[in-house]
Amino acid sequence: SGYLMTRYLRLYLQFLKFSFSRALEYRMDFWFRIVMDCLFYAVELVFFTILYQHTNMIGGWDYDQVLIFVSGYLVIDAIHMTVFSNNMWWLPIYVNKGDLDYYIVRPVSSLFFLSLRDFAANSFLNLLIAGGILAWSILRYPGELGTENLIWFLFLMLNGSFIFYVLQMLFQIPVFWTHTNRGLLTAFFSANKLMERPDKIYSKWTRRILMTVFPALLVIALPARVLFDGPDPLLITHILGVTTIAFLGMRAFWNLGLRSYSSASS
Repeated sequence: SGYLMTRYLRLYLQFLKFSFSRALEYRMDFWFRIVMDCLFYAVELVFFTILYQHTNMIGGWDYDQVLIFVSGYLVIDAIHMTVFSNNMWWLPIYVNKGDLDYYIVRPVSSLFFLSLRDFAANSFLNLLIAGGILAWSILRYPGELGTENLIWFLFLMLNGSFIFYVLQMLFQIPVFWTHTNRGLLTAFFSANKLMERPDKIYSKWTRRILMTVFPALLVIALPARVLFDGPDPLLITHILGVTTIAFLGMRAFWNLGLRSYSSASS
């Protein structure tokens, strides 16, 4: 309902207000994260620039197309670091210390509260920088990018950010039973490399797995494909369908974890 949405929006605005005021108290950490993320952006861009000194095409894309693809990934990474990353880091600590009770009893969705409570204000500046890099890569593109293609690309990028969050949560939730997520998170961040490559470099069956079972290609590779090749209704339906199924599966897994947590602490 409209009232419920307004309530959650007001709550999120309070999260933002608290996060920005706290970030300004720790200025060394504020600037350190900005510098580290900018170095990460530089490494990603230089990596592909060096590759294209030895080839003209990777996965069917030329350098100008891959520059947009990589810049899109940087924006998605920045969104994740800004909106979700701090919350992901704290979740296993809350579970192991029994501090999750404080969030479960609140009259709002525990998944919403624990996923969005901590907004990384320092990473927000990095998000603006990454957005600037993406805008530059699109403006310098020598070919014609239709307005419809661009709108779909930006929408599917936001969807990709959501998929990134859902996938990390699926690797986080087992902490309810394992009490440590270090190994799973290492596996997740290793698997992230699959998102940073054009989809056409993978074999047919690997590509199918990365579009369904572990939908890493939905994060940025397929949105970029829509930008360059035009919106294919079948592909867009597939992306949104897999996203919906992944989210519903993650939410069911979360509720299962909560039930396990409650019985363990009772």
